[in-house]
Amino acid sequence: MEEPEAEPIQNSNGKEFVSVEGTSDEEPYVGKEFESEEAAKVFYDAYATRVGFIMRVDAFRRSMRDGKVVWRRLVCNKEGFRKLRPRRSENRKPRAITREGCKAMIVVKKEKTGKWVVTRFVKEHNHQLVPIPVNGRRSMLLSQTPDEKDVKIRELTAELQRERKRSAAIQEQLDMVLREMEEHSNHLSRNIDDIVQSVREIESNPVALFKRQ
Repeated sequence: MEEPEAEPIQNSNGKEFVSVEGTSDEEPYVGKEFESEEAAKVFYDAYATRVGFIMRVDAFRRSMRDGKVVWRRLVCNKEGFRKLRPRRSENRKPRAITREGCKAMIVVKKEKTGKWVVTRFVKEHNHQLVPIPVNGRRSMLLSQTPDEKDVKIRELTAELQRERKRSAAIQEQLDMVLREMEEHSNHLSRNIDDIVQSVREIESNPVALFKRQ
């Protein structure tokens, strides 16, 4: 039996997964099994698109033995609340609020058999859902004009450059602190060496000390 043709789709982080056409309308349930973590992501992403929300790959846990991911939480992109940060400029337009504390999620865990099993499923959302047709997400991506894509690329490039400059500034400050700590440590070492040398001189020739006094 031939497998259905697969096409790439994107989650809210922009990462591509493989979505299988003809995915059933089944919703998640506790105990549902998947062959891999990726399969669980594909399933929940397709379910999210069909129901009317955007999936976000959230927290994970690693095995203490080999460091591999063995637990994953997949949530609605409106989960949690955005942290309030001071605005850098009064002229900058405030970002739209996209997180509303939605609790919808699934949690999958890797069993000893190697399969991934749903251990928790929260279905209810606290916001309006907007179902997207089966091919809607791909159609929206394909409908973007080259100009729109260029603008997005420029925005992302500018953001990346800002983050690199910020990272470089932090690294420079860190290097400065480390240099100061090293200089202070060397100064303390020299003082300690002087004290040790003085003590040794006293121990080896206590008479000279009394003569100095």
